Amino acid sequence: MSSSINERITTIRSSLPNSVRLIAVTKQVSTEVMRSAYAAGVRDFAESRIQEAASKQVELQDLTDITWHFIGHLQSNKAKKALFQFSWIHSVDNLQLAQRLNQLAQQLGVSPQVCLQVKILPDTNKAGWSPPELLTDLPALNECNNLTIQGLMTIPPAGLDDAKIKSVFNRTREIAEEIEGQNWSNIKMQHLSMGMSGDYKLAVEAGATMVRLGTILFGDRSV
Repeated sequence: MSSSINERITTIRSSLPNSVRLIAVTKQVSTEVMRSAYAAGVRDFAESRIQEAASKQVELQDLTDITWHFIGHLQSNKAKKALFQFSWIHSVDNLQLAQRLNQLAQQLGVSPQVCLQVKILPDTNKAGWSPPELLTDLPALNECNNLTIQGLMTIPPAGLDDAKIKSVFNRTREIAEEIEGQNWSNIKMQHLSMGMSGDYKLAVEAGATMVRLGTILFGDRSV
């Protein structure tokens, strides 16, 4: 990409409403490049692998106002590490994981910000609750009072056209509104984490409050 990271971040920020939080997805991005993003004003960084994130966090520990977000599939045996390393976990994708995180959070004396990952359309490549499953599990999730449940996260299946992608985002917002209207004591729907480099504009139109951008900021990376 010919333009600088600073230029790309400035351009994207100028296109986003003030209510939308830009989260830089830094999988396979060097800490040197991350420092450039930080210098351009980014304070939210997202990783999808615990080990990769750990080494970066050590190297960037002088940047004390970074907020770290976990966005990958989280295995239960890595839940404790995730709680140590991240303020936000966007990818809480089943009740068992939520309950495990809740138990560990109580032991550690932390209260992580979490989003519940919902799968609007069937997708064998993605984890998450189906909408009916999520609504069924709400009473049990409401008992997870060591978690700060802040909203929903979703990722549309690959290969959809813009209209179908937008419908996924709109449906996610509608479910959040339905949940918020039920007035749970420990479940809030203040945030919608949805939209990546290829579809973030559609997500913003549908009500996203957090967009997770990697390629559009840092270029293509290997899988």
